Amino acid sequence: MSKSKTIKVFQYPACSTCRSALKWLKEHGWEVEAIHIMEQPPTVEELRTLIPQSGLDIKKWFNVSGEVYKEMQLKDKLPQLNDEEKMKLLASNGKLIKRPVATDGKRVTVGFKPELYEENWGNES
Repeated sequence: MSKSKTIKVFQYPACSTCRSALKWLKEHGWEVEAIHIMEQPPTVEELRTLIPQSGLDIKKWFNVSGEVYKEMQLKDKLPQLNDEEKMKLLASNGKLIKRPVATDGKRVTVGFKPELYEENWGNES
């Protein structure tokens, strides 16, 4: 493949789903800029752009199976928060964000499923 498109991926190296996503992207010719989501989570400013580009409701951005989500009892608290407060929470702790988050600057995917990646990232040439 002659293309060298770059994709930014907020990921956690110890996460097998993130490793699978990075492998998939590299196998499909993407130049990956991997960002450690715990050390450098997306900022509120970045989230203001990324969330609408994903086409997902902000609640889909939360890692509902994560320990921090459960410890903070966010299942009960999130409905009372506005989107700005939710973005501040997400930006404050990378463990709260469903991962990986991949973006080429125009589109965004959250989580990894091969069919999701094929649909969004598979036909770039």
